[in-house]
Amino acid sequence: MLTHLETQKCIFPDIVKSKTRHLSRRAFLAGWLLLLLVQLLCLEAVPISIDKTKVKEPEKKPEEPPASVDTGLHYDRYLREVIDFLEKDQHFREKLHNTDMEDIKQGKLAKELDFVSHHVRTKLDELKRQEVNRLRTLIKAKQDLEGGNDIAVDHQALLKQFEYLNHMNPHTFEVEDLDRLIRSATKDLENYDKERHEEFKRYEMMKEHDRQEHLKTLDDDERKKEEEHYEEMKKKHADHPKVNHPGSQNQLKEVWEEADGLDPEDFDPKTFFNLHDTNGDGFFDEQELEALFTKELEKIYDPTNEEDDMVEMEEERLRMREHVMNEVDSNKDRLVSLDEFLVATKKKEFLEPDSWETLEQNQAYTDDEMREFEEHLAQQEQDLNQKAFDLQKQRDELERQQEQLNAQKMELQQAVEHMERLKSQKVDPPPEVLEIPAVDRHHPVPEGHDPAPQAPQDIPQEHHGQENQNQAQQGLPQTHDNIPPGNPLPQISVLVTVIPSLHN
Repeated sequence: MLTHLETQKCIFPDIVKSKTRHLSRRAFLAGWLLLLLVQLLCLEAVPISIDKTKVKEPEKKPEEPPASVDTGLHYDRYLREVIDFLEKDQHFREKLHNTDMEDIKQGKLAKELDFVSHHVRTKLDELKRQEVNRLRTLIKAKQDLEGGNDIAVDHQALLKQFEYLNHMNPHTFEVEDLDRLIRSATKDLENYDKERHEEFKRYEMMKEHDRQEHLKTLDDDERKKEEEHYEEMKKKHADHPKVNHPGSQNQLKEVWEEADGLDPEDFDPKTFFNLHDTNGDGFFDEQELEALFTKELEKIYDPTNEEDDMVEMEEERLRMREHVMNEVDSNKDRLVSLDEFLVATKKKEFLEPDSWETLEQNQAYTDDEMREFEEHLAQQEQDLNQKAFDLQKQRDELERQQEQLNAQKMELQQAVEHMERLKSQKVDPPPEVLEIPAVDRHHPVPEGHDPAPQAPQDIPQEHHGQENQNQAQQGLPQTHDNIPPGNPLPQISVLVTVIPSLHN
């Protein structure tokens, strides 16, 4: 019986034969040498029949391209997708790798878009339409949050704020779009680090402001204990091993030994570069550089320690990366090539660096900046208080108006209920009220005479006309023959006018 190992050795030559057809000449010869060696090992084994149809070669998994690094820009995905598809075009890819960074910034590379394949241009058109729709969706969502649902949105005007694409042509990706994208990304990336520093500075000042505000709420003894604890934490945080200068020989050797597990005496800059160029593109990008500083940062920061702030750790990482970029990136393309890296390893700063000052040795803000920040916070608080006062006034007024509306609603409801009760009881309308002629105070009615007038139906039409005319001359209300019976409104008005005259 053959052992499992021997069986594998006998099967292996057939697999090697099938694969060597696709190798280069040197690989082909090496494969045959390996084949002969395996055959010699199998001479003592008993040959067995093998069904070659059942021998399956291991499936080759397609190599996935390295994941693109997030730039931190709000249009990062659009930027990466455009670059990925442009690099699929051989002509554009060659131009991209052979064009100087300054020429790219000036828009010379964008003109090469006219020479890319139709398939790539079609895909770029689709990407642009998707991005424009995404921006429109964001604009609509922002408007909904601000409560402007009934206001018409001028998307063309609002799209002007997004300078990285031509909003006047939302359907096709043109040379201008690529030029805008390159210029905007270059400018935004240059400002990105500056904005991060400003954000960190505000974070540090707010942290100090909150600490001072907390101290105001304590009595003298508690305040003293809090201050002592604060100083103790500062000293504890500053008590850490020496931090190597970022990008120096000592710092890289430490990574070589502890992260890569290699002998520091065998340190080789080129090998080190290839080991840490994780996406294999021949460059150190900013994220690959920042990864090199993890060991140094672990000397200073521990997430389990009260005295260590992880936000400060990321700021320290940013400072280290910026320092190395300024020292090594000679063409300022925000990438470190192998040649730039090798040149930097021969400089004096690499071999004999100065000591590195960490954040606790460099306060993020000045006293003047802290004072301005406090004044800004005070103004913000005042504005918020005024806004809260105005909103409370509006609320009180709305509540008062609501009470009035509720009272009117109640009165209306009671009137409706009263009418419904009258209707359900079938109450006849009030009898028609006869008009009472005006009484002449200078000619009183003699005793024994009935002052009641005739009923309206017994008075001739001509008499009504004459009477109305006389009443109009005397300032009394006129009769209304055209009002249907049962309508009390004109009779009530007559009574209201006549009765006071009778009292007089």
